[in-house]
Amino acid sequence: MLDLAEELHQWAEDGREFAVATVVAVGGSAPRGPGAALAVDSEGTVIGSVSGGCVEGAVYDLCREALRSGESVLERFGYSDEDAFAVGLTCGGTIEVLVTPVSGRTGALSAAALAAAVRREPVALARVARGPAGLRGHALLVRPDGTCEGGLGGHPDLDRVAAAEALALLESGRTDTVELSADGSHCPGGLTLLVESNVPPPRMIVFGAIDFAAALARVGKFLGYHVTVCDARPVFATRARFPEADEVVVDWPHRYLRRTGTDARTVLCLLTHDAKFDVPLLTAALRMPAAFIGALGSRRTHEDRTRRLRAEGVTAAELARLRSPIGLDLGARTPEETALSIAAEIVAVRRGGTGVPLTGSTTPIHHDDEKPGRREAA
Repeated sequence: MLDLAEELHQWAEDGREFAVATVVAVGGSAPRGPGAALAVDSEGTVIGSVSGGCVEGAVYDLCREALRSGESVLERFGYSDEDAFAVGLTCGGTIEVLVTPVSGRTGALSAAALAAAVRREPVALARVARGPAGLRGHALLVRPDGTCEGGLGGHPDLDRVAAAEALALLESGRTDTVELSADGSHCPGGLTLLVESNVPPPRMIVFGAIDFAAALARVGKFLGYHVTVCDARPVFATRARFPEADEVVVDWPHRYLRRTGTDARTVLCLLTHDAKFDVPLLTAALRMPAAFIGALGSRRTHEDRTRRLRAEGVTAAELARLRSPIGLDLGARTPEETALSIAAEIVAVRRGGTGVPLTGSTTPIHHDDEKPGRREAA
């Protein structure tokens, strides 16, 4: 549900009744992961996707039926060689989809979760996906301070344990399922909770106010990052030159980086290829948490940069974190092509991809270096 927060929040504000289908679990080569959602309102308007097109028609019908019946349902879709005309995933994978009508008490709780997500406030929404029919669809809203709204309708301990599990997933920024028993103990087989986490978008900090940075800022926004462009030169670091960036900062890069901090989802892209900026910046960056650290420049520039970093005491283990020259080999020439090359490497590192062409290869189409069934929240 939180996958469609912007649109669904507006629907809730408009007082529209709707049902939401959310991917709970995937198996094999499924096109979308847990948390992906499709919603249908009472007029038949549809937004979102759960499979990239394979089962959307059947899920649409389930949402319409949920609006009529007021009941939640869990449905599994796969592929059958025996029945070529059955609704299923042509890619050969399987998905389980929870369809929930949003109305009444559940509607108020969903509206609160959607409003928080739109305001970029961290929030987790736990819903019963599998379990007794009377509990399916019940929800619990959990905030970072541990306060809760709603309830799962079961044993008194169930809400307490579910809140603790949801809070742990929220702190790591992940969407996942949790197996519990109906009394709240950690015994699989009783209940399956889908916990959707919403955290602020990951940051992309681009150092160097050049034309390549403008192109990368556009691509970064497209990928869902909160983009900051930083450069020490005020004549170049202007809002007019970087309208797509969320922030344009005039400061020495290493000083700004130390001041702003990073986390395990942060992407750092150094496009300055100037030693007086790069060396102090990388000396700091390679000792800070980050998902990706890359630097633009030729191989000769990289060798010189590496030599200077070693002289500053940067260790071999720290240097191993540096992606340089940045980007995948696409034969890129223009700023836009270079930005695409850099973004492709960022995605490959994040998802565990190889960067090789899929044509003629035997590598999996859908890579994921995270625990199966988990995804980072947007």
